[in-house]
Amino acid sequence: MQVAKKAEIRIAGNIAMEAEASATMKLDNPYETVRQLASTNAVVLFSMSGCCMCTVAKRLLFGLGVGPTIIELDHHIAGSDIQAVLFQLAADSRQHVPAVFVGGKFLGGIETLMACHINGTLVPLLKEAGALWL
Repeated sequence: MQVAKKAEIRIAGNIAMEAEASATMKLDNPYETVRQLASTNAVVLFSMSGCCMCTVAKRLLFGLGVGPTIIELDHHIAGSDIQAVLFQLAADSRQHVPAVFVGGKFLGGIETLMACHINGTLVPLLKEAGALWL
């Protein structure tokens, strides 16, 4: 599992990339932060640590063998700004978390994730994004 917290992005276990040291990661612009995270990871899940639907999304992805990059917004330095961006993306939904990106594209929230799983389109999507190898 990869977890990004505060101004630090954890990638592949012990390798850490400080946001200030990276010219490509702009934490002053939450839209760019979301775009950068989504485009550099096969699956990104924006979550809140106390959200039950976020837990459902995590368990589904882990159960399928996916190791998503999880951004806990209530522990992230720019969490409230990122929430505003996610709220705009999920304009047709009342919930802005969990927000799932697959292959750099916004998939949606828990309803879309579950619908894709039930109708059989989630696994091919994850394979195409490089999140599953089987």
